[in-house]
Amino acid sequence: MNIIEIKNLIKVYDEKTMPVFALNGVDLAFRQGEFTCIVGPSGSGKTTMLNMLGGLDTPSNGQIVIDGTDITMLKSRQLIDFRLRNIGFVFQSFNLIPVLTAKENVEFIMQLQGVNKEKRDKRTLELLQSVGLGEKINTRPNKLSGGQQQRVAVARALASKPKFILADEPTANLDSKSAENLLEIMEKLNREENVTFIFSTHDARVVAKAKRVVTLEDGKIVSDIPKN
Repeated sequence: MNIIEIKNLIKVYDEKTMPVFALNGVDLAFRQGEFTCIVGPSGSGKTTMLNMLGGLDTPSNGQIVIDGTDITMLKSRQLIDFRLRNIGFVFQSFNLIPVLTAKENVEFIMQLQGVNKEKRDKRTLELLQSVGLGEKINTRPNKLSGGQQQRVAVARALASKPKFILADEPTANLDSKSAENLLEIMEKLNREENVTFIFSTHDARVVAKAKRVVTLEDGKIVSDIPKN
């Protein structure tokens, strides 16, 4: 069963002057447990695709159905609530809150969800341990390496128990060793806990670990290849 179905997705910028199609009639579906990369040259529509899937941007036309809900039909407040409870995000710039510790960054989403303190504390510790940072729970981002910050971001993305995680160039700001460690953690989470990951990336290391590679060019899908 598909957890995401995209139908005739179109995103046009500057519609009245010189239209630019960031996405141009995309049809795509994802199943639970996928580990998928969206690749393509700069300007191909990768980040736009992830922004649409995450409800961070509005399509010009088309449908995005997530677990039976067409998010293109949701009002702003409804969309915010849907994102909070269904979608996890990992950004290339980490996007951690600098004044909060690793623990506080991870549990922040659960606070917004209204999860009680006992459950927040338990899940936060479990998540930080799962990404190898159990000893860094009280450390602020400026005392963590780039790789460690990105692992906190992965733990934060998992905190809300989302249906899937969107990762936009998650290894772009990491050195080779940190990138490899991060990929091993995400691959392990995918394999052992069936966490669904959808990446946009230029990184050949991410592509090598993917189970499926979708290639975009000029806003259109030019290939969709499953890998064993």
